[in-house]
Amino acid sequence: MVNNQNKLIILICHYNNLEGLNASILSINESIEVDILIVDDGSIEKPNLASLKEKYKGGDIFLEILPKNMGVGMATNHGLEAILKMNYEFTGRLDCGDTNHTDKYSKQITYLREHPEIKLVGTFVNMVDTNGKLLFVLKHPTTYDSIIKKIHLNSTFVNSSVIYYVDILKDVGLFPEKYHRNGEDFAFFFNVIKKFKVANMPEVLLDYVVDPNSLSSTRRVEQVKARISILKSHFYFGFYPIYGLIRNYILLLAPRDFTTYIKKIINKN
Repeated sequence: MVNNQNKLIILICHYNNLEGLNASILSINESIEVDILIVDDGSIEKPNLASLKEKYKGGDIFLEILPKNMGVGMATNHGLEAILKMNYEFTGRLDCGDTNHTDKYSKQITYLREHPEIKLVGTFVNMVDTNGKLLFVLKHPTTYDSIIKKIHLNSTFVNSSVIYYVDILKDVGLFPEKYHRNGEDFAFFFNVIKKFKVANMPEVLLDYVVDPNSLSSTRRVEQVKARISILKSHFYFGFYPIYGLIRNYILLLAPRDFTTYIKKIINKN
């Protein structure tokens, strides 16, 4: 087996979005080698591995194809199970369509090396529309003490912004299968922060596309319901857990456009 220690592999789950897949892969521009594992979740049109390898020169690319659509949580776990056998030190997920800023992963690995108590790190994120226009900058809490409180309100990480040590999976486990189509990343982050210290770097290193046709928009109600279920499973009597549940029940009634507008106002101030 090739020794991949001290290296990073990024997991991309793909489902019928070849344009987004290409954009995400080609945005990886690093001073270090970054390998990629694509898990195709039963797409009609599959990624062309040979073509992707011709375009991407920053590392190796692997492709796993699932026989049918299983949901992003199950596809993620399929990929993570493979990564656990491949001897990489770091991993993270990049969602199709999200794009990195230059040296994103290099900066995050440097941060983790300089802060050995931190095992998972995300970043600030540009929230952009489908034309690339900046809507607002999403600035999640940066310190562990703040994250463990505010995660009871909403996810304190953008999934595509995060990388972490592969070894934590041996203690935390994979993404909870109960939430394999909605809320899987939120549930995973909750499990991580109960065992390890985490952080967000106060630097914008990712562009996230707010697409009204994406699953996060069209299945928004299901996602909020999943979030409420996760919050209940981690509930204790305190200000943040109580306020978080009330807040998310209110979100069930609020349209996506309204909540995006409120976030835009909050994050501009």
